[in-house]
Amino acid sequence: MVNTTHSTFSHLECTSCNKIFPKEQLLNLCTDCNLPLFARYDLDKAKYEIDKNQLVQRESTMWRYKELMPVENEENIVTLGEGWTPLVHAQRLGKLLGFSNLLLKDESLNPTGSFKARGMSAAISQAKEKGVQKIAIPTAGNAGGATAAYAAKAGQEAYIFMPSDTPVAFQVECEQHGAIVEKIDGLISDCGKIVAERKVSEGWFDISTLKEPYRVEGKKTMGYELAEQLNWNLPDVIIYPTGGGTGIIGMWKAFKEMEDMGWIGSKRPRMISVQAEGCAPIVRAFNEGLHNASTFENAETVASGLRVPSAIGDFLILQSIRESNGCAVAVSDEALLEGVQLLGKTEGIFAAPEAG
Repeated sequence: MVNTTHSTFSHLECTSCNKIFPKEQLLNLCTDCNLPLFARYDLDKAKYEIDKNQLVQRESTMWRYKELMPVENEENIVTLGEGWTPLVHAQRLGKLLGFSNLLLKDESLNPTGSFKARGMSAAISQAKEKGVQKIAIPTAGNAGGATAAYAAKAGQEAYIFMPSDTPVAFQVECEQHGAIVEKIDGLISDCGKIVAERKVSEGWFDISTLKEPYRVEGKKTMGYELAEQLNWNLPDVIIYPTGGGTGIIGMWKAFKEMEDMGWIGSKRPRMISVQAEGCAPIVRAFNEGLHNASTFENAETVASGLRVPSAIGDFLILQSIRESNGCAVAVSDEALLEGVQLLGKTEGIFAAPEAG
């Protein structure tokens, strides 16, 4: 007997051409336009099955929203306790910057030390449900460690490709979880090309950023948590460090789902995308009024997780920024490091450069 999650997952939909695919298919991208797919839900059913005010009684992980996640058999949920991270009221930092209610979502408290745990929990759970045995991913930061950890938990083989100048700690973390790591001369985009070239012959399922539909489902739970933690209100502004952009896209998706279920109104936060000056394709496209972002050549930044010269979900990031009357901002590496130091001195939080 299947121990059901009561998921309302209904189908997959292309984010560009809106083509519909059955949820039973194991897909990476739209077969027509080769762009990202979203998991869609029967939200009319969900709003009657879930009482948002009863969520407080559920487990303190992102799987408290399991009806709005794409896994149907509870036995296929691969979890290390990710999600439900705290909102820290940064009073001293806020006072210094002129904000009375500055909140920080502390994603470092996830099992593998970053928000990447959310996406990998969802993606690898779906892969398990579909019978996948081997997964592969390009990474320049925390995604590799999260992939390796959740693959180990699921009993899957993980193949991880990272630029040769990726900090050695990321490689060690992956190998400690049993992953096969290969370093590549080039950027994360070059690593992605290798995964794409070899995935069919090697039998890998490619879980690159937005090249499968499920990592974004894990990331969207940040949006659900923000609303629930703020008594079903949303912040005025969300400032988000942006590489591949799955988090900002996921939260925007969550806000729409919650509105469709009647959990929140139509008010949205202004979405502020922050990138490093040395790798700012989204900022450049936003400033030029473009729908897509061209590849950022010779990308270089101390924040390795933000060194994503080309994002397949660029149009979705830009859409969320523009629809929210937000903006995109590039900052220097020096400013990033100063921000990290300021955060540590005022709030006792030791952050990576990406959070600076």
